[in-house]
Amino acid sequence: MSVTEMFSYIQGFLSADQDIREDIRKVVQGLEQTAREILTVLQSVHQPTGFKDIPSKCLKARELFCTVRNHTGELKTKFPVEQYYRYHELWRFVLQRLAFLAAFVVYLESEALVTREEVAKILAIEVDREKGFHLDVEDYLAGVLILASELSRLAVNSVTAGDYGRPLRISNFINELDSGFRLLNLKNDPLRKRYDGLKYDVKKIEEVVYDLSIRGLAKEQEAGEEK
Repeated sequence: MSVTEMFSYIQGFLSADQDIREDIRKVVQGLEQTAREILTVLQSVHQPTGFKDIPSKCLKARELFCTVRNHTGELKTKFPVEQYYRYHELWRFVLQRLAFLAAFVVYLESEALVTREEVAKILAIEVDREKGFHLDVEDYLAGVLILASELSRLAVNSVTAGDYGRPLRISNFINELDSGFRLLNLKNDPLRKRYDGLKYDVKKIEEVVYDLSIRGLAKEQEAGEEK
């Protein structure tokens, strides 16, 4: 093979790779748009009247996840299965965002932590990498950490809305989450930096709970619930 032929072959390879990346980007744009729509629906819970209508907001978000599943189904067809990590950076951010949104919906519905398996099911992708397009464990963890930041904001806004019991439950949840992450030996630099932010979320929520306790509002809420 001559030098010209060799470089022509390389150019063909590069062109084919660029075509795959462009096809992936088009699908990812659709995922990003749907993710923004879901976020818009869920962000409304932060409004003073938002707490009264949480079930319908979660239902609307789950309906939009149907569109997400259509996109992930299309995304799976755009690249060879064995080359998942070759193109991973193209959808990593939006997948982390979708993992957060799935976690937020599940928390609002049950005040429980979504599992990686549940997120994968909501997104219609796999858990095991051997099965193809899957939810990488670090992408799942990144989504959970975004959830922690969102809940610290929810704790503050729930006080504004007069829901004084919710910050206490959020505090317990976030403390359990923090304890769980402390068990992990995080090697991923972006993930470790995001985990550092969890410490500030814990502190922010603790300040909210402390303020409620010294004002006696938390006890008033508990007494009202017992009645």
